Amino acid sequence: MNVRKILAVVLVTVLAVGLMALPATGITNGVPDGDDHPYVGLIVFDVEGFVSHRCSGALIAPTVVLTAAHCTEGTDGARVWFNEMLQSPVDGSFLVPDYPAGGTVAIEGTPYTHPDYNLDNPYGGGNGLPAFAYRDIGVVVLTTAVDVGGFAELPAPGLVGSLKNKTAIDFVGYGVAGQEQIPGSLLPQPPPYYRWSGLRNRLYAPSQLVSGKFVHSPEYMRLALNPGGGSGGTCFGDSGGPDLLGGTDTVLAVNSYVTNINCSGNGYSARVDVPEVLDWIETFL
Repeated sequence: MNVRKILAVVLVTVLAVGLMALPATGITNGVPDGDDHPYVGLIVFDVEGFVSHRCSGALIAPTVVLTAAHCTEGTDGARVWFNEMLQSPVDGSFLVPDYPAGGTVAIEGTPYTHPDYNLDNPYGGGNGLPAFAYRDIGVVVLTTAVDVGGFAELPAPGLVGSLKNKTAIDFVGYGVAGQEQIPGSLLPQPPPYYRWSGLRNRLYAPSQLVSGKFVHSPEYMRLALNPGGGSGGTCFGDSGGPDLLGGTDTVLAVNSYVTNINCSGNGYSARVDVPEVLDWIETFL
């Protein structure tokens, strides 16, 4: 899968028709995160030496950032910022020099993709649900150790399977946050994502687990994206952000995809608590 077709620096490209699987995730219905999750950072990736796209990720060790495989796949470089605010909410100016190229502020790193990513996908090949991505897990190994005042924690194997319906989940990430009221006739076509906007700043929003068995529940979490019902949501712009067990620093999954351009209903995240996934991640620690 060509990463240039997955995400632009701000926007994403449709990966499926019919019932769509669209890469996530910015935080909708969220609030500024402050210093609550300093280990969540914004990642900018390079493809063939050129800036390609952005994602979120969680620092799980001084030199290891956990993110999504559809962010890392096909890339040859990355850099990470852990600033809560990268862009001014007043005039939109960037608060860090040289974004997105990096300069002296970002930490450079090397991206790695889970070796089973979309390999022999047991849920079917091609586009659509739930064949968007199997083992959608990646990491970025930083060239310099980072101390941001804490780390995200890996879960115990199988933890997600023990959680009850409506268990509290915390979304944290960067990216688009809301839809602008642009008449459809004025939107560039395709795709229709240009109506989404948001600063490159870290946001937090609460959500809930939607438990139960579904076709790829052994590998994915299903999460409520319902701003009208009090839940935050994930959306376009920077996949790979952590889904945390509510009130903790434990990463249960990384944001993978949503199912419609309004980023509502349910979203799906690749589980980190799968034993084989944990084994692979731990080879970098």
